[in-house]
Amino acid sequence: MANIWHRFGVKDLLLAGFFLLPAPALLAATNAAAKFTNGDCLDCHTDPSNTRVVNGVRVSVGNFPTNGFAQSVHSQLDCMDCHDGIKELVHDKNISPPNCAGCHEKEAKDYADSIHGVSHVMGASGAAQCWDCHGAHEMLPVKNVHSPVYKMNLPATCAKCHSNTNLTKEYQIQIPAAAAQYMDSIHGNALLKMGLIVAPSCDDCHGVHNIKRSVDRNSPINHANIAKTCGKCHVGIEQTYDQSVHGQLLAVGDPRGPVCIDCHSAHEISNPTGNNFKAVSDERCGKCHQDRLEGYRDTYHGKAMLLGKPNNAPEVAACYDCHGFHDILPPSNPASHLSTHNILATCQKCHPGATAKFTEYRPHADPLDKKNYPLLHVVFLAMTGLLIGTFSFFGLHTLAWLVRAVYLYLHDSKTFREAKFQAQAGDEWFTRFVPYERFLHFLVVTSFLTLVLTGMPLKFYYTDWAKFIFSVIGGPDTARMLHRFGAIITFLYFTLHLSSLVAKSWRGKKNLRNPETGKVELKRLVTALFGPDSMVPTLQDWRDLVDHNKWFFGKGPKPQFDRWTYWEKFDYFAVFWGVAIIGLSGLVMWFPVFFTRFLPGWVINIALILHSDEALLAAGFIFTIHFFNTHFRIEKFPMDTVIFSGRVSKTDLLHERRRWYDRLVATGKLDQYRVKDEWFQWKNIARTFGYLFFGLGLVLLALIIYAMLSRLVH
Repeated sequence: MANIWHRFGVKDLLLAGFFLLPAPALLAATNAAAKFTNGDCLDCHTDPSNTRVVNGVRVSVGNFPTNGFAQSVHSQLDCMDCHDGIKELVHDKNISPPNCAGCHEKEAKDYADSIHGVSHVMGASGAAQCWDCHGAHEMLPVKNVHSPVYKMNLPATCAKCHSNTNLTKEYQIQIPAAAAQYMDSIHGNALLKMGLIVAPSCDDCHGVHNIKRSVDRNSPINHANIAKTCGKCHVGIEQTYDQSVHGQLLAVGDPRGPVCIDCHSAHEISNPTGNNFKAVSDERCGKCHQDRLEGYRDTYHGKAMLLGKPNNAPEVAACYDCHGFHDILPPSNPASHLSTHNILATCQKCHPGATAKFTEYRPHADPLDKKNYPLLHVVFLAMTGLLIGTFSFFGLHTLAWLVRAVYLYLHDSKTFREAKFQAQAGDEWFTRFVPYERFLHFLVVTSFLTLVLTGMPLKFYYTDWAKFIFSVIGGPDTARMLHRFGAIITFLYFTLHLSSLVAKSWRGKKNLRNPETGKVELKRLVTALFGPDSMVPTLQDWRDLVDHNKWFFGKGPKPQFDRWTYWEKFDYFAVFWGVAIIGLSGLVMWFPVFFTRFLPGWVINIALILHSDEALLAAGFIFTIHFFNTHFRIEKFPMDTVIFSGRVSKTDLLHERRRWYDRLVATGKLDQYRVKDEWFQWKNIARTFGYLFFGLGLVLLALIIYAMLSRLVH
């Protein structure tokens, strides 16, 4: 009212008779008489004392940015040019929004059809409007570096809504982290950190005013239009993609045809030459090719890829290393990387020197597929049968032994405890293992645990503990080196043992000859090969097995054994079998190029099955059957230290190996084995290592059982 009196003067108003009108009529008559000037508006909107209540809070309406408006693109316009919905100078707060369409008809039409405009029509008041993106009274030209819609500022402008958790939840925005993902992407880094203005910003992909949902067929981010949208910058790649099997699927409208964002993602686009892209590539390909992914995961490449550190893929082949990038074609196409003309060159990229036989390797082979992989299926069934048969037989053997021991303990615990104590103590000691044999066993234990620690995570790659072990080790590359080091130690102790056997045979050849004739006697040769000091199984071992099982069920007395028991001989020759199967198959996988010079490539697939299943058999047998026979038995528990000390008490000999003791006494050789008891001077150190190895084996056993059970559950 003060402005009205000042503008017209008291005299003029009195003369006009306006003083006779009530206040609302007076204002209406005044507004109808003249258009409001900017000065009229600014009288209120520059006065800090003018306030209104917004959401229960009183805020000022007198903070119009006069200096900013003077620099804006609309500085020559009057307030009423935009706010044409205001009809009264003193107006209610619920006024019509500014009318941008008066000058920007095309942009307004595009906006009305966009997701933002449609959302407003549907009542989504929080959807972006013109001033949310361009600014209000301080609006600057799009190419002005300070404009909120300047290319380098646009990501932050869009993020005001698309990183607002309240809005993303309320309007169910599918990718609430899109803004943050973009800023960490190769596009965001190029634009925002490197200042490459040619790098795409939000509007380059989504459009400017006509932003639409991806389900809209006219949207540039619709599945059918993605390739064209990306092709605006990546022209050559789009042309290559159009000729690929993926592009051809898309061209005929097949929804299975993957587009750029299926492989590169929408906002998390990373450098495709970096390890972080490679680390997730198999998962992205597997979204469409799940069956092929499962086959790939059964190879070393797939397992190592999954066990690699986050964003740091190991140096192994990913899907695109074989199939290509944007130019993926079926192998039947001569231009395909996997065609008969090109596959060798494709393999040689990673395996220089590979021959044509190498290409016969089957990277997605499924041993369960009898029809397509009959030989692999037979090998798989054979190894599975070996696993089941071995664990069934010795599992029942161990269970029967355990039940019998518990039965005796419960019925005569005092005598049993006394026998247990005396068996591990005494004042007479005899050599059972010489230092050289103990050293070899130390190599066996350390190499075996190294191999299991670095190999079992690959077999059970899908478990969290496998990923944890590899992260502690240092990743697949370090694990591979440690595994091969363990293999070298295995070949070393095996060679050393064979050498010692040859040396013993050479030194003992005189015992095979008749002292009078100097000729080798068959009887002496048979005694050396099948005598009680030999590890070669004999009929006596079969009798011991039968008698032992009779004792398990209370059908006979507990048998006494000689220097070597039947289960020890089995363990001994199991090492020969294991080194042969695991070692040879491991060498094939270690040096595939060499072996496929004279063998077909599918022997690598067979080697993988043999190596994996035989390793599982070895680890499972050692950590269960062998541990029970040597440590878990009640009279031996918690550990039999003979392999570390090399010596055994007289009480223990009489308790379990009476035949050996009696034979030594009968032949007068007992004193040759008698030793001083120096074991107690360093037993604690040896036992510490023993418990460490023993405990680690039990932990690995638990992890293996857990992994197998979790696979069955899923």
